[in-house]
Amino acid sequence: MLDELQQIARDAGAAIMEIYNSDEFDVQLKGDDSPLTKADLAAHRVICDGLSKLAVQYPIISEESADIDWELRKHWHRYWLVDPLDGTKEFIKRNGEFTVNIALIEKGEPVCGVVYAPVLDAMYVGQRDKGAFLNGQPIQVEQQTPETLRIVGSRSHASQETTDWLEQLGKPYEMVPMGSSLKICLVAEGKADIYPRLGPTSEWDTAAAHAVLNAAGGSLKTTDGKALRYNQKESFLNPYFIAE
Repeated sequence: MLDELQQIARDAGAAIMEIYNSDEFDVQLKGDDSPLTKADLAAHRVICDGLSKLAVQYPIISEESADIDWELRKHWHRYWLVDPLDGTKEFIKRNGEFTVNIALIEKGEPVCGVVYAPVLDAMYVGQRDKGAFLNGQPIQVEQQTPETLRIVGSRSHASQETTDWLEQLGKPYEMVPMGSSLKICLVAEGKADIYPRLGPTSEWDTAAAHAVLNAAGGSLKTTDGKALRYNQKESFLNPYFIAE
């Protein structure tokens, strides 16, 4: 169903761009003070409608409809995990570094993911045992460790903990700033070597790009070396992690 997922992501991207190119962002603040726009909600509706029309049906967790009781969802072996607009702050800044994220989770693992950046018209796709692709062309992580590490970091969420972690590497490095799940995708396509995230993220922020990274030969692990897993607890917050 990868072709259908890509079309759903493109349709969501078109809904986002219609608002992006207007002056009607209508920014609100959610309970955690993160921004919410009309574009988030429009993309959410497009994606949920598209997924509901697929031949095989699974439950959906979207950032904009995540109020699902843990006692119910802890029994889900397969489900969709969606961020309709990842990088809302980048959207508001109009820098183009935001994405539509759709992932299929199976027993805690992201087995298939689509990440679409509508401004860049960049479609990242990854599926377990099938490989990873950018606009139809195969991609893979960098195979050699360079002299100077390329560290991808957030444009909107820099942290002192990340700076301290980088100093402990003991290797020269250069920063590659990027927004949204595109940070993980840069590692997947070999344009960056490491993305340390020593700050808060939610499961829908990472799942689709995590699937792409895995399919490209990379890994996304917690700081104690364990693979990041999904829907293992009541909270949707991820632990700190390293993508490489």
